[in-house]
This record gives sequence, C-alpha cells and structure tokens, in this order.
Amino acid sequence: MSGLVLGQRDEPAGHRLSQEEILGSTRLVSQGLEALRSEHQAVLQSLSQTIECLQQGGHEEGLVHEKARQLRRSMENIELGLSEAQVRRLCQENQWLRDELAGTQQRLQRSEQAVAQLEEEKKHLEFLGQLRQYDEDGHTSEEKEGDATKDSLDDLFPNEEEEDPSNGLSRGQGATAAQQGGYEIPARLRTLHNLVIQYAAQGRYEVAVPLCKQALEDLERTSGRGHPDVATMLNILALVYRDQNKYKEAAHLLNDALSIRESTLGPDHPA
Repeated sequence: MSGLVLGQRDEPAGHRLSQEEILGSTRLVSQGLEALRSEHQAVLQSLSQTIECLQQGGHEEGLVHEKARQLRRSMENIELGLSEAQVRRLCQENQWLRDELAGTQQRLQRSEQAVAQLEEEKKHLEFLGQLRQYDEDGHTSEEKEGDATKDSLDDLFPNEEEEDPSNGLSRGQGATAAQQGGYEIPARLRTLHNLVIQYAAQGRYEVAVPLCKQALEDLERTSGRGHPDVATMLNILALVYRDQNKYKEAAHLLNDALSIRESTLGPDHPA
C-alpha cells in the first residue's frame, strides 16, 4: 500500500518521465486509493454491524474491536495518501502551466521585438526612398535653374573676354555671386528638416542624429564641404544637439555653418 500511496514505479535507469506521464501516474494512484478507501469503508461498516451483534450476544467482542481500530487507522492513512496525491497532482499541473506561460511570454516578446525592428527598417527605407526622390527632383530643378542663370548671365555679359579692372570681379566670379545671391534651401533638405523635427519631438534622437549625419556625409561627398546645403544640414544637426542640451557641439556646428555661408554667400547675405 505504501508503494501505491507514494506513486512509485520502477523505471529503467536514465529514463525521465514526461509531464503527461507524471500526471497520468498521479491520477492512477488517486483512483487506486479511492477504490481502497471504498473497500475499507465497506469492511468497517460490516465490522460495525458485527460489533452490534456481538454486544447483544457477548462473544469475541474484543477481537472485533481490535480489527475495527486497525481498519480505522488504515482508513486514516488512505485519506492522508489521497490528500497528498491530490496536492502533488495540483502542484505538478501548476508547474506545467507556469512553464507553458513562460514559454508563451518569451515567444510573444520575441515576436514583438521582431515586429518593432521591421517597423523601424520600413520607416528607414521609406525615408531613404523619399530622399532619393527629392534628390532626383532637386537635380532636375537645379539643372533648369543653372541653365536659366547661364542664359541671363550671357545676356548681361555678351562678349567680354577680359576682366574689367575697375570692377574687381571676373566673369566667373560674377556668375558665382549671381547664383549664390539667389540661393534657396532645396526641397529635400526642407523635408529632411521636418522629419528630423518630428523625430526630435518624439524623443527619438537615436534616429534623428544618424539621419542628419548620413545626409551631411552625402552632401559633403557630392557637393563639397563648402556648399551652402552643407551649412543648412549643419544647422539642422545643431538644432537636434541643442534639444539634447549638447550646447558645445551645437555651437561648434553653428560656427562651421556660419563660416561656410560667409565664404560662399558673403557676410551680408540674409541666409
């Protein structure tokens, strides 16, 4: 009976029961104990009736009482075994449910992280696509503006082959000054500025700063360090640093932007 109560079973060495096998074994033990309890109750009831008959007749009453006490003790042990088996089964089921819940939560967390990463990559790709579109539109408009400016400069300086010493500016310098005097921030930089402001307002500086730096590197590579667009990009990055309370870095960028504007547009240019 002790083997039945404890639910022990001979298993081959190295064999480990699964969760379902443990629960099934515990249920079998509980069923066996309940059957044994029913059997003992029937025997005890029969002995009780026998005791009543013996009390009336007066024969062998002590022996029957002893058997009845043994049966009651056996019943108590069976009740205790049933309680322990039920508790053990509940503990095993709870542990299995906790393991399942933990595994489900881990899978959910991994899925949420993957979704968040894909969303960030999607936003970054959309942003790069917008930049490429504005780059293409900007190059087309700049070519048209350059042709129009060249035509107007040819009208202003029809057939001059030599510099005018009293003027102090060569024909090439005059063209550069005319183009710079009409400088306007390209549409792609205005769009980039709006996106960076949105990211900064959301506190997503880890996205805003790399975007500014990447755009700045692209401008320096395509247009050169001294281009006004580079100064505009430095201004945008300085605003982001200012919002992060990085005033020293922001001041350094603003000084660089001012130097570029003064060297390309002149110290009195409104930009």
